[in-house]
Amino acid sequence: MIRLLSVARRAGSLARGIARALFGLAAFALVVGAADAQPEKALKPVAIALGTQVVNVTYPFLTLPIALGYWKDEGYDVKIVTTGGSLQGIQQMMAGGVQFAEVNSTGLIQANTDNDVPVRGVMGTGVIDWGIGVPADGAIKSVADLKGKKIGIFSLGTGGVPLLKGYLRANGINPDTDVQIIATGAGAPALEALRTDRVQALMFWGSALVGFENAGMKLRVLYDPAWRALPDFTFATMQKTIDTDPAMVEAIARGAAKATLFAQTNPECTRQLHWKYFPGSKPTGADEATLAKWDLALLKAQLDSMSAAQTMNGSPLIGAMSSAAYGRMQDFMAKDGLLKKTVPPESMLYLKPGFVEAINRFDHDAVIAAAKACKGL
Repeated sequence: MIRLLSVARRAGSLARGIARALFGLAAFALVVGAADAQPEKALKPVAIALGTQVVNVTYPFLTLPIALGYWKDEGYDVKIVTTGGSLQGIQQMMAGGVQFAEVNSTGLIQANTDNDVPVRGVMGTGVIDWGIGVPADGAIKSVADLKGKKIGIFSLGTGGVPLLKGYLRANGINPDTDVQIIATGAGAPALEALRTDRVQALMFWGSALVGFENAGMKLRVLYDPAWRALPDFTFATMQKTIDTDPAMVEAIARGAAKATLFAQTNPECTRQLHWKYFPGSKPTGADEATLAKWDLALLKAQLDSMSAAQTMNGSPLIGAMSSAAYGRMQDFMAKDGLLKKTVPPESMLYLKPGFVEAINRFDHDAVIAAAKACKGL
């Protein structure tokens, strides 16, 4: 059962959001509940903010636990709340509207350094795979060619904004005066903005850029090679949530870890399950085989980023986080003038001894076997 709930809210900067987070922001909630839920078993409600407009196939660590009942088995009724980006997700956590948020590392770091907001990374789920996509046959060949151009991005509250500004500044372009950064939304609206020359470039994460190419737009992608060895997507919560309900934090993270293993084992089954349980996010505009190919390409891009995160964090355990990696990210941002101060990187992460082992404490062989058999269809 899928229901969309609209919540009229406004989003501002994170600094202003600290003072008025309770006034809210624009968001939509995608609530997925099992049709066969047992009324005699009370499930504890949990909400997770995700900075996107469409919960597509690229978030298997959040969607598969719902589709396969992993979180229900742990005793939780989980909903995904879509927002305009990492800053809005953090504001939602501050206001108590959600317990978790999938955020960019830039948002996590700035919350802790510039705004003294105790957001904590719980699981590392990706590296920086963002890039600036420009038409492959166009006049923009390098970063320098972006001067005087308009650059589209999902929203001005996404963690990609400071990343973009730092990249431009490092290449001699003033991001505040030499370019215009425009919120385009994601998917078709963003691509249409590029095709109609309303913007001349699009700054997006890896799977989104793959999606634009799926839709027939051949792109040249500009990015800083150093990004690929830095953490990005991070599953996060507030320190208060950790303090008040550590068992819930562990259970939700364990469900995400199980889903990660399932998706890595059988991407095609993951794609099929997503279409079954989230039919509203199925792409359109082509035949079934082509649509499946497109979504599998999107999922592969995300799985590559997730695998790179495990390698970067130096642990075979799913969701493990390296304070050294987040320290490199903080240093990278500080060098680009994106931070007012720095903090010990381990203070931004939930690194309680035994925690990552606990979220990996499930029957891996059973999950792998279920994935290979594509159970759940």
